[in-house]
Amino acid sequence: MAARCLPALVAALILAAPALAQPQRETLTIGITQFPSTFHPNIDAMAAKSYVLGFARRPVTAYGVDWQLTCLLCETLPTLENGLAARETTPEGKPGLRATYRLRADARWGDGMPVSAEDLRFAWEAGRNGETGFGGAEFYRSAYELVVEDARTVTLRFDKVTFDFASLGDFQPLPAHVERPRWAQEPRTYRQRTAYDTETANPALWHGPYRVTAVQPGAGVTLERNPAWQGAAPAFRRIQVRTIENTAALEAQLLAGQVDMVAGELGLPVEQAAALERRAAGRFEVAYKPGLIYEHLDLRLDNPVLADLRVRQALLLAIDRAQIVARLFEGRQTVAHGSVNPLDPMHDDAAPQWPFDPARAAALLEAAGWTRGPDGIRRNAAGGRLQVELMTTAGNRAREAVQQVLQGMWRQAGIEARIRNEPPRVFFAETLSKRKFQGAALFAWISAPESVPRSNLHSEEIPSEARNWSGQNYPGYRNPEMDALLEAIPQELDREKRRVLWSRLQAIYAADLPALPLWFRADAHVWPQWLENVRPTGHLNPTSLWVEEWRVK
Repeated sequence: MAARCLPALVAALILAAPALAQPQRETLTIGITQFPSTFHPNIDAMAAKSYVLGFARRPVTAYGVDWQLTCLLCETLPTLENGLAARETTPEGKPGLRATYRLRADARWGDGMPVSAEDLRFAWEAGRNGETGFGGAEFYRSAYELVVEDARTVTLRFDKVTFDFASLGDFQPLPAHVERPRWAQEPRTYRQRTAYDTETANPALWHGPYRVTAVQPGAGVTLERNPAWQGAAPAFRRIQVRTIENTAALEAQLLAGQVDMVAGELGLPVEQAAALERRAAGRFEVAYKPGLIYEHLDLRLDNPVLADLRVRQALLLAIDRAQIVARLFEGRQTVAHGSVNPLDPMHDDAAPQWPFDPARAAALLEAAGWTRGPDGIRRNAAGGRLQVELMTTAGNRAREAVQQVLQGMWRQAGIEARIRNEPPRVFFAETLSKRKFQGAALFAWISAPESVPRSNLHSEEIPSEARNWSGQNYPGYRNPEMDALLEAIPQELDREKRRVLWSRLQAIYAADLPALPLWFRADAHVWPQWLENVRPTGHLNPTSLWVEEWRVK
């Protein structure tokens, strides 16, 4: 009897085989090269934090894949045309503006509490207090009043009219029922006591498709579906984000199947991804996305050596950026001559440039009093060597290769580069944010379309202990005309008049060189063939903000 049934059983198994071959994918494991220095949404700007929090939170507004501003947590963007924004006069008699935002009715924190106007009020009050140390200080200064209209609606009153007033940027709601008591206790030490870093797995902190359920410091973050999320259901029950700071090790884990995908925002350099794509043809989807990502060298302008403009000019003239891009990045990056990307509508092609010119670099150094010593390194009249400390994020193979090339090119010019690297979470949270670096710091700024760089160029944004280290003007750059431009550009509503101001900003940047432009980066996004609907943006809002659209084929 059993023998007669065997053919039917075999046939059934054969028919079932394709279904059995498709594993049920409960978990998606993603590799990134940095670990967040904090999980607080409104403290510190770091790409790793933005990426991880993209799964677990939704900002009020964001720029989409089409580079257009959109609502994520609000219902409708305020405009002058729809009446949700209106011009008014401030109590001081200045031209001002009021903008009204209504939060989505289905937004819930992970403990079931609605995301409310009170959560926005708390975030605004904390940001207005300079001791808190929130980023984006100018927003909180300009938004001089927040009016709670009802449980889901707030009106912000600004002391100026700006072209981008509808974008709330990094102003995000915070669960007042969790965070307000901690902040009220002592605003100055709040950033050390926030639940985002002491109770990161608390469901009440998260209102995105996922919530953080476990943190392995320096190693990874586990996120699981948020039962309180009422939007489109995400495809995976769990997402593991692993930090692998060494890009060679990250690639090895990808090939071994220990991670499923590598986030382009914090993943493999383009040349490494291109080589991987050739070796493992057909195994992964690889998307190269040029974006508003400015790779550069911040310079410590308090350093007497770098305070000399001639030295800064010589440092840039001694770098053959075109050769570096061609040889290290297969020509996939765009050489930067300033901080404004050619993809940005306000880029000025006529802005001054500093092309590779070793002879001119040598002349500038001679004029600055630096003459070559017997070992080829230049010295000043007192015998001091021309040395520059060169730092970046440890383990990033591309940046470490760039450092080696820069070291060699600068040595040709008689400049000694001393390389000293740190893990990203230390480099960004301590060394940069507290201005502990002494020479040049290699990293990238990621911006939104037509993003006014106030936070990293205005003199009021120089981090200091008095401001609890908020601000991102790490070089310590001061120029009154630049400050005036940074204040004028947002308030110029006429696009063509604004373009004139942007051109002047780019000219001053090229003249002063508060930082040395290198290139505008393209990111390499690598995901498995079975995953679809991952859509790189090319700007500061990460792909993870649209994780509910990701699907298994």
